[in-house]
Amino acid sequence: METVAERKQVDAQIEEIRATIARKTILAPFSGILGLRQVNLGQYLSAGNPVVPLQSLDPVYVNFSVPQQDAERVPVGRNVRVTATDARTLGFAGKVTAINSVVDEATRNIQIQATLANPNSRLRPGMFVQTEVALGGSSPVVPVPASAISYAPYGDSVFVVADLKNAEGQSYRGVRQQFVKLGPARGDQISVISGIQSGEEIVSSGVFKLRNGASILVDNKSQPSNNPVPKAEDN
Repeated sequence: METVAERKQVDAQIEEIRATIARKTILAPFSGILGLRQVNLGQYLSAGNPVVPLQSLDPVYVNFSVPQQDAERVPVGRNVRVTATDARTLGFAGKVTAINSVVDEATRNIQIQATLANPNSRLRPGMFVQTEVALGGSSPVVPVPASAISYAPYGDSVFVVADLKNAEGQSYRGVRQQFVKLGPARGDQISVISGIQSGEEIVSSGVFKLRNGASILVDNKSQPSNNPVPKAEDN
């Protein structure tokens, strides 16, 4: 009987030790990536002390604000495009998933949250990003380099490369001045709403030297910058 009692006592001590270890074991509440630890080995911790940051990077949440008058045009489910300032990252697509219920008294803006897939962990918490939300209906445009536009008081135009004929009826490679209607610009590109069609060849530089019907020799060795998300050069 004494041996049985001693064994039960030892088993109880083992369970007590296991319970103590379990209380001192920290388990992550969700899967993610750990940052730099904020405690050292052997350091005593009090309740509420931070140990290490834990971030879930896929999906990620992006918070941005819109003016109160435009809040009704950004409902839950609206498509969002996010671009990071890092040139190595491309645009990320997501959707609006939450809208704050109050308006900021200082700015009169409403905070909106969008959710984006981030499989390669290229977006990190705290990064500065640019957020674009399409408020109106979509319409087809032709993006061209800004240097291809010839600006004038009587109308903006581009020079379309085409096969023309001179007064003697001989064919030659020349340019035809085409007036266009311009839309918004992004980076080095500007959108053309009407006037030219996708696939037409236009002159991208040196337009100030041309006139309607001028003959040209196409040389594409030197081309202007045509980046929709240009990166500022270091000074």
